[in-house]
Amino acid sequence: MSFRSLFKSLLFGVPIGVTFLDSVGYVARVEGISMQPVLNPESKNTDYVFLSRWAVSDYQINRGDIISLVSPKDPNQKIIKRVVALEGDVVSTLGYKSKYVRVPEGHCWVEGDHTGHTLDSNSFGPVSLGLISAKALCIVWPPERWQSLETKLPESRKPISIAI
Repeated sequence: MSFRSLFKSLLFGVPIGVTFLDSVGYVARVEGISMQPVLNPESKNTDYVFLSRWAVSDYQINRGDIISLVSPKDPNQKIIKRVVALEGDVVSTLGYKSKYVRVPEGHCWVEGDHTGHTLDSNSFGPVSLGLISAKALCIVWPPERWQSLETKLPESRKPISIAI
């Protein structure tokens, strides 16, 4: 392959790749135990998930979706949590400063599946929809864990009142 051919490939390939990663999605490593047993069920193995930016480009998220967002506590960190409640919903909290919270407009309530081993809305409150960067669609690695991620909410964490 000549230098000219390589340069031409890079000239077209890099912008296409960057556009794909910025608008469609990317694969990310999930660290920690906050989403067990759905993600990283065994502490020794690490799951990799496909995060779709396209799926949240219009901020249309649903209760039960697993999303990636910028941590409200540390803007340099991305976290992955499950959406428990949407704007207008009333949720029963687990150790937050109020026993019940009505989720404000433009916000959602997120929690890790491994209650008690997660830093989530029960620590920092409702999260702005603007912090959401992607929705986790499936586990892509390791191969024995290939699966789509369900949009489901544990019965015990459903909102007390759902906004219409």
